[in-house]
Amino acid sequence: MQKQTLIVEANSGEAELMGDRLTGTFNKRPDVPPRVSASMFIGVLLCQFAACAALPTQKQVAREVATSSSKIEISGDKREPQRELLKQAGGDETTHLKRFVLADQAIDNGVLFAGNEVKLLINGPATYGAMFDAIRKAKRTIHLETYTLADDEVGRRFAEALLERRAAGVTVKVIYDAVGSLTSSDAYFNRLRSHGVQVREFRPVDGVDVLAFWRANQRDHRKMLVVDAKTAFIGGINISSVYSSGSGSLGERKEDGDSEWRDTQVRIDGPAAARIQELFLATWVKTGGAGAESDVRARALPKPVGHDLVRVISTTGGGDDYGIYKAYLAAIAVARERIWITQAYFLPNDEFLGALKDAAKRGVDVCILLPGFTDSRIVLQASHSNYEDLLKAGIKLYERDDRLLHAKTAVIDGLWSTVGSSNLDYRSFVHNGEANAVIFGQEFGGQMDALFRSDLKHAHQVELAQWQKRSLWKRFQERFSVLFYHLI
Repeated sequence: MQKQTLIVEANSGEAELMGDRLTGTFNKRPDVPPRVSASMFIGVLLCQFAACAALPTQKQVAREVATSSSKIEISGDKREPQRELLKQAGGDETTHLKRFVLADQAIDNGVLFAGNEVKLLINGPATYGAMFDAIRKAKRTIHLETYTLADDEVGRRFAEALLERRAAGVTVKVIYDAVGSLTSSDAYFNRLRSHGVQVREFRPVDGVDVLAFWRANQRDHRKMLVVDAKTAFIGGINISSVYSSGSGSLGERKEDGDSEWRDTQVRIDGPAAARIQELFLATWVKTGGAGAESDVRARALPKPVGHDLVRVISTTGGGDDYGIYKAYLAAIAVARERIWITQAYFLPNDEFLGALKDAAKRGVDVCILLPGFTDSRIVLQASHSNYEDLLKAGIKLYERDDRLLHAKTAVIDGLWSTVGSSNLDYRSFVHNGEANAVIFGQEFGGQMDALFRSDLKHAHQVELAQWQKRSLWKRFQERFSVLFYHLI
């Protein structure tokens, strides 16, 4: 019987997924005794009670923006003056683009890089094809950091590609998350190690360490690949065969649980790749990895190859670096025409929901594309509890039923776009290591607008009148799920 690949997504329903699947998976693995699997489950439940943090309010974020410098700082491309770089990106909307850039700059210390070429990649096949092509061309370094590195057909293809370049003398380093890659065999990673690939497991969870539940609660949810420090991939796509079939324009939802996944990634060539390299090296050191010093030479900024403006924002989990959360709030406050969000797990706090409602009140077209079904029933049902208030506020909600929607993207006014690993929920905002690329400009924003419109063709709109007719049982499920969500 072929082994079934499982992705345990690090979202607010992680405890539910572990309850349903983790203990069963552990008990099937000969190297994990039942008492350890039980401890794992109990520890993951307990860990949710630790380190509850208060996210910044809209007013606090607005204050940061208002008191920040009005001078825009851009690095990575000295071919032209900064005003020309902004004009190229913003066109006839350059003045409005500057508002987004300044707001983003105020709440994040990361560098805004010019001179990049950003390519939008839709779904697994296109993303993996671009990744394999970059890996084949690697000359010096390959750095892969991913939540799920599955021991399946796609995962084995990646292993072969990495081993081939390692045999050619390329330095290859891999970081995978212990929970996200739970079902992958030790043999898979040992084979990589035995052939010279340097592999680190992010925060292993076992029967002893699980008692330190505050550690188990913080996961590495990033999905990044950096090749020769000049080509990088970032987005929501893990390394797993669940993406291998992609999602075309036609198709039906499958009832056997093997539905095709809809996700988004970007390839970034140019100076911004160096920032993603820095994020990888920081995590590498955090996991006890050696040899980061030898990669210092790779931190030199790559030559400019395009005209896209990119800032890479991140969180490490467990601290107070709420960069992605604040970047969203700052951009929402600047919006004047439209806020189009595509999100797999949508359970933000009241401040975030309030920001969206405020935008709708001032006439902004707020439209959110959500999954019609998902891999976490608790999260989906809990998110339904917000539907009525959002609909009453004039926010448009759509659900996609033909594919399992896993993308984490947004485009605002066709000028501010983000693609990354971060869900819009408390876990991603506070507990997980996440990474998103923010791309400024009309050209890429237009591509994101087109992608959003394309996705809406395969979704149904949630109407307020119809939603209010849902059964008492569904309402009970929503309330119960919200209660459970707050407990975890």
